[in-house]
Amino acid sequence: MTETNSKIRRQTDSPAAKLFVVTVQFRIKPDHYSEFIKEMLENASQSRRLEPGCLAFDVCEDPARSSQVFLYEVYQNAAAFEQHKKETHFLSFDQKVSAWVMEKKVTVLSLIDR
Repeated sequence: MTETNSKIRRQTDSPAAKLFVVTVQFRIKPDHYSEFIKEMLENASQSRRLEPGCLAFDVCEDPARSSQVFLYEVYQNAAAFEQHKKETHFLSFDQKVSAWVMEKKVTVLSLIDR
């Protein structure tokens, strides 16, 4: 079991526990894709390392569509996600990449089984 999976499993030991899940789909301007990925990976790393409420932050790319990026984030609760959006590293990331993003779709879910 990976460290992330064990961290999530500990948080969901209670049958009533429902974790806060966020997925984000990005379409990035092709000429800024490598810059975006570099910034995104740093943001994800800092989120996992510095935010106790961030239980997972996975960055995925679609090999068939080079401008597509998918995020899967798990937080202890909605408050932890709201805190994430106030963190210095997130605000810096968001400011740097905003001009490179052509499209962004955010979905919020509850994780009910792990």
